[in-house]
Amino acid sequence: MNNRPPGEPGNKDKRSGHPTGDGGDSGGGQSPLSNPNAQRIWLFLGFIVILMFMFMFLGNGQRSGSSISWNELSAAARQGEIATIIERGGSELEIIYKDNRRVLAYKSPDTDLFSLLGYRDIASVPFEYRSEPGDNSQALLLNILIFALPTFILVWFLWRMMRSMRSGQDQALNFGRSRARVSRDMERPQVTFADVAGADEAKEELKEIVEFLREPEKFIRLGARVPKGVLMVGPPGTGKTLMARAVAGEAGVPFFSISGSEFVEMFVGVGASRVRDLFERAKSEAPAIIFVDEIDAVGRQRGAGLGGGHDEREQTLNQILVEMDGFENDTNVIIIAATNRPDILDPALLRPGRFDRKVIMDNPDVKGREDILKVHTRGKPLAGDVDVTALAKITAGFSGADLENLVNEAAILAARRGKKTIGMSEMQESMERVVMGPERRSRVISPDEKKRIAYHEAGHAILFHVLQYTNRVHKITVIPRGQAGGYVMPLPETDIFLKSREQFLDEIVATMGGRAAEEIIYNQFTTGASGDLQQATRLARMMVTQFGMSDKLGPRQYGANNAPIFLGRELGEVRDYSEHYAQAIDDEVKNILTAAYQRACSILLENRTRMEELVQALLERETLDSTEFSEIMNRPAVAFDLGAGDTN
Repeated sequence: MNNRPPGEPGNKDKRSGHPTGDGGDSGGGQSPLSNPNAQRIWLFLGFIVILMFMFMFLGNGQRSGSSISWNELSAAARQGEIATIIERGGSELEIIYKDNRRVLAYKSPDTDLFSLLGYRDIASVPFEYRSEPGDNSQALLLNILIFALPTFILVWFLWRMMRSMRSGQDQALNFGRSRARVSRDMERPQVTFADVAGADEAKEELKEIVEFLREPEKFIRLGARVPKGVLMVGPPGTGKTLMARAVAGEAGVPFFSISGSEFVEMFVGVGASRVRDLFERAKSEAPAIIFVDEIDAVGRQRGAGLGGGHDEREQTLNQILVEMDGFENDTNVIIIAATNRPDILDPALLRPGRFDRKVIMDNPDVKGREDILKVHTRGKPLAGDVDVTALAKITAGFSGADLENLVNEAAILAARRGKKTIGMSEMQESMERVVMGPERRSRVISPDEKKRIAYHEAGHAILFHVLQYTNRVHKITVIPRGQAGGYVMPLPETDIFLKSREQFLDEIVATMGGRAAEEIIYNQFTTGASGDLQQATRLARMMVTQFGMSDKLGPRQYGANNAPIFLGRELGEVRDYSEHYAQAIDDEVKNILTAAYQRACSILLENRTRMEELVQALLERETLDSTEFSEIMNRPAVAFDLGAGDTN
């Protein structure tokens, strides 16, 4: 299963495209210029400033001319060079010379023009004089703009400041409100149980919850009590969130969704306040569903944080415990929570009366994978060679999210190749991309190093083929992919839920095949086997300390993981055994690894000719599928010069 079906828009309203509910503040971090109203105000102010400058310059341009001093004006008047003097408004003089030149002069309104020029009255002047009323409208407008514009800007800034303060106060008052998204009626997620595949048992458990919300009378008549909470547990990518969305789509009741981390803030008491507000809102619209994703963010075992009993997370958890099973009953509010860390949850949260049911959502089996692939390939153009059943068999261990990603990568690959349909080759290549990473054909590898990689991978492949309790080889290649220079892809034919001691030992032997092949051919070791050694050591130590598969140490578990949980992760293994047993564990792990390595070398020496054939085929074709590999391993052996690969 996946976390979200193809094309699902997430927690957004389908009509507006915006998040539903009233959980968050959408404008807290915007700048003033990003507000459309503020942009209009600034445009208006810019227009006023431009208009002011136009009046200043265009108004003066109508009576353009240079300005002269009173001495120059008096001398020109005595010499008879002036034809006309026009006085406007008592302060501005326009002087027109006889050669049609025009100049300007200015005087105080209470000063007499004729006394300044040295004449007794108008009758004695040798030029034409007339007085006109002055046009003071431009000057008045200019003065208004000069005084009004700064005042307007100051008032606007004060208004913005007061509005920001009021917004901050509103945010402070709403700080303790829940940020849950609520879906009602048409806003409800359009996901149903038909969109969920691969988890039939979990679906049946949750169908009862939906049925109770739809027909509560049927259960109340028999004295049944609705479960207070349902905890969905499973690895990442198994579809816990998708299942909750399907419950919301089927139930037809208000659906409140929130993440566990959204309760907690740096301020003490905010988380508990948000929990109270969330349950009050849900009770007011009961019957309702509350979905808390990643509840381990607030449901971690108490006493494990930095703050002791006064930690903010613990206060939030205490409030959740009270709301789920306090003094109030029959609230008709069901809480569904999801987590992939049930081991760190507080025991009080898991007791009956709070989370009454625990729904396990594990990775799907082969039938579930086939159903999930059918859901994700629905509506996509598939080629005729696509076999969903075969694809489900070779994807053991894939989660729903992995399968969704596989189909999506195949569609992208087909589009990149210019195809109109998605073929089986794209499906298989996308599977390898999901598991190992992208191919790195551009990586330059020397012929000698490529040959070493071929021997390394051939050693793995032969052991997987010969050993009884290992998976069959699906593909072998020397083309780098992800962090690997080459790889062998063994895939189980059926889903494996239990592993025996023999299976562990054979798997360790096959893991040692690359290093063993390098020693046989080159009598040298390279760093290419570092990951193999790490994997083999991990398996051997698990056999000894966890599964009791050591004859020497007996059926006992060593080093139980009962360490104190610190911020969601164990500090380390608590040693519940003596130094004597610690040495015995190390010796037993070493004995298992040494025996496995010797067995790997022995099998490869017996199949040296097959290994040479396989290396030659890899160097020629670079990649072999299961059919080509089986042909090489099953045909009659061809004689080779077995010393050709030895460099010493």
